[in-house]
Order: sequence, then C-alpha cells, then structure tokens
Amino acid sequence: MKRFIEGETRTQVTLLPECLDDYVAEENPVRVVDVFVDELDLGALGFEGVDPAATGRPAYHPATLLKIYIYGYLNRIQSSRRLEREAERNVELMWLTGRLAPDFKTIADFRKDNGKAIRSVCRQFVLICRNLNLFSQSIIAIDGSKFKAVNNRDRNFTQGKVKARMQQIEQSIDRYLAAMDSADRATPEVAEAKAERLKEKIETLKKQMQKLKDIETQVHESPDQQISLTDPDARSMATSGRGTGTVGYNVQTAVDDKHHLIVAHEVTNVGNDRGQLSNMANQAREEIEAESLTVVADRGYCKGLEVLACEQAGITTFVPKPLTSGSKPEGRFGKQDFIYLTASDEYRCPAGQLLTRRHSSMEDGMLLHCYYFSGCQSCSMQKQCTTGKERRVKRWEHEALLDAMQVRLEHDPAMMRVRRQTVEHPFGTLKYWMGSTHFLTKTLPRVSTEMSLHVLAYNLKRMMSIFGIAGLLEAIRA
Repeated sequence: MKRFIEGETRTQVTLLPECLDDYVAEENPVRVVDVFVDELDLGALGFEGVDPAATGRPAYHPATLLKIYIYGYLNRIQSSRRLEREAERNVELMWLTGRLAPDFKTIADFRKDNGKAIRSVCRQFVLICRNLNLFSQSIIAIDGSKFKAVNNRDRNFTQGKVKARMQQIEQSIDRYLAAMDSADRATPEVAEAKAERLKEKIETLKKQMQKLKDIETQVHESPDQQISLTDPDARSMATSGRGTGTVGYNVQTAVDDKHHLIVAHEVTNVGNDRGQLSNMANQAREEIEAESLTVVADRGYCKGLEVLACEQAGITTFVPKPLTSGSKPEGRFGKQDFIYLTASDEYRCPAGQLLTRRHSSMEDGMLLHCYYFSGCQSCSMQKQCTTGKERRVKRWEHEALLDAMQVRLEHDPAMMRVRRQTVEHPFGTLKYWMGSTHFLTKTLPRVSTEMSLHVLAYNLKRMMSIFGIAGLLEAIRA
C-alpha cells in the first residue's frame, strides 16, 4: 500500500511510557476531578466508609468511587456496568483510580448508599463558585422540565387510563365471542380448532381484566389517584406538545444569568410549577448568600401565595400573569378589561360603570373580595360582559403585588428573553447528555442523587470553559 499513512504491525514490540502519568496531559479534565475530590472532607459530607473497619475485607475508599462517578457523568457514562468496563480499559480512569477496577455492584451500591452525601458534593462545588465571585447576585432564572423515568407509559395508571383499557378489553371480548358464533357455522374440524384458539384469547383477556380491577383499587387508594408499577414515585406529566405527556419527574433549576451556572436544583414528581417559585428562589438566595435577589420565571410559576412569599423574603419577581378567564375565548370582556381604582377600591367596567365591593370569601387559602354593579341588566353591553344577571369580578387581598409585578414586566420586557437564554440551555444540554432514557435509577431519592451528579458535571464543564483546566485547578486548591 503506497502513498498512505501506515500503522505499525501488531506484533511489533513497542517501548511505552514508563508511568501512567505520561498518558494524561496537563490540560486533561480528569486532573480537575482528581484535585476536586481530594480537596473534599468526605467524612464531614456524610460518606460511609471513610474510616475503615478494623476487621473484615478491605473496602474501596469513597474518594475512589466518587471519582469514578464524576468522571463517568462528565463523559456521559452513567451506567455502573459501563463504568466497570471503563475502569478496566480506560487509561484516564486507570490514572484516576490507581488502576483499581471495582465491579459494577460496588459502584452501583456506592451511589445508592451515599445519595445525601453526593448531593452535598454538588452543593460544595456551588460553594467554590460562590467563593470565586462567579454569581452576579442580580438575576436568577427559574424553570422546570420533565425528565423520563424508568417507567413505560403502559405501566402507569390513572382512573381514565384504567377505564379506557377496560373498555378496550370488553370490546375485544365481544369481538371474539362474535367470531366464535361465526366459527360454529364452519366445518366441524375448522370450527373446533378456531373455537379453541378464541377461548384461549378470551381467557387471557379475562385475566387482564381482573388485573385491571386490582389496579383500579390501588389507584383509588393512592393520594393522587395515580400509580406507576416500575418506579412507584414516577408520575404521568403533561408536556408542551398538545395531547402528549411523559412518565417521569419534574426537575427544577435556578440558573445564574452571568455564567449560566446551576445554583440550585430539585427533583419533584409534581407535574406543574405553580408551587415552586418561592422554594427555588429561597434556595438560590441561600446558595449565593444574597440579601436581596431578582428572579425571573415563566407564567407557569404565577401563583399569588408564591409571589407574596417571595415579596416577604425580599425577592423581586418577574413572572407574567396567565390569562385564565374563559370569557375572552367566548367573545366577552376579560378581567383585564376592568380597571381597578385604588383610591376608591372599585372597578370600572368597559361601559364606564363602577363595580363596588360587596362581600369576601376564602378560596384555596386566599381572601378574595367580590365586586359587582347591580344595574348590569339595563346595560346595552351586558351580552358582551356576562351570561348572568351581573358581572362579578374577584380580587385577592394582595393583588396589588401581582399588578406591580406586571408593571415591572411592561417596563422591562427583555427579562423574558433573559429567562429563556439563561435557564433553557442547561436543560437542553443535560437531556442531550442523558440520551433518550434520561434517568437510570428508580424512586425519588435515587433520582435526586442521579440529577445531582448531572448538575455537578454540568457546572464542572462550565467552570473549565471559564477558567481553563490550569486556572480551575489553581482555584480549587486555593
């Protein structure tokens, strides 16, 4: 073979470097993993086995197993079996572990038994970022995204799903019974063979029906009227596509707008974001140690009590108000067409009439005042306003906070663009790294541990981009 770059013969004796360190360049990210873990106080973080037992077979040090996991998640290798193979053949892992190669069960048990400590390691890295003044302490973007669990949609049941499947089975049984009737009219040999097959199918369907009845009982007994058979904590959640959904978890993140580092995160199995605003905002403020904070989120987070909690904690919010009224789609005036007059505590309707406060009531823990005008029936615009006797408008006692937040957004509409550019990119990156399966573990605590490793890997890569390998090594050692 002429005019090609040629390789060496496999049987040729080669003089390799004398030590593993010669294979790992000074700018190799694996050196960051080594220094970062060596600088941690694993005992204080809660890792088991830091102090070895006096008797019994020696165990692997937690630092070794933690290095394996961080290296794995940095390189999109999350499976314990794949990590076992990599430890045996990957030169970088050999260098990192000192040629130790734990079996997959040891690797998997380490993640299972040290979940809380691993989550603390993720927070410890955020502390390093804070000490390096990487957080702007001005704007934090909050968002949630649905991640798939180890649970097929066919093994998740709600009341609607159970009823639909029961109906399908009943229709199938009726169809097979009709087929048996038609088979009776065939020749005896054909009829007997066909009837036997149909009886087996009907018997199988009856067993499935009994299983569904047992599942229906479990669904009724479940607090949220839903069960998952593979991962009991996973829940069916609607996604952005119309009529679509996924069985998984809702991952919440708070991302700094300066370097796009994930400041705080939490895994929940609640399908909506309405109750997460103050929780994530307070977590973010604690992590960056800021007295005041500005948070921005999409309209899915808009809930009066959550905005009030943020206001009382000194957190400024930018969250659009959702238009939930059904009047606008039906061609009538919406609540936004009624102007609130602060001085007189009244609403002015599109016809110019004043709606006064009549009574108050408690709904979902909120004190609501009801306003209406008693002369609506004589108004020429009544059909455009209401289908009842008079149009009633309800106002929360702290609705001024929501009005002020809406004014802030109107004066600074670019905040929504800041939110999108800040918080949505990390989710896309994490899902790309995870692949189509997303989470590999089951139950909420273990999934939270897995997510913490992903977040730690993401933040590590961001820091490597900001400082470079040498700069980050110096910053960690300092």
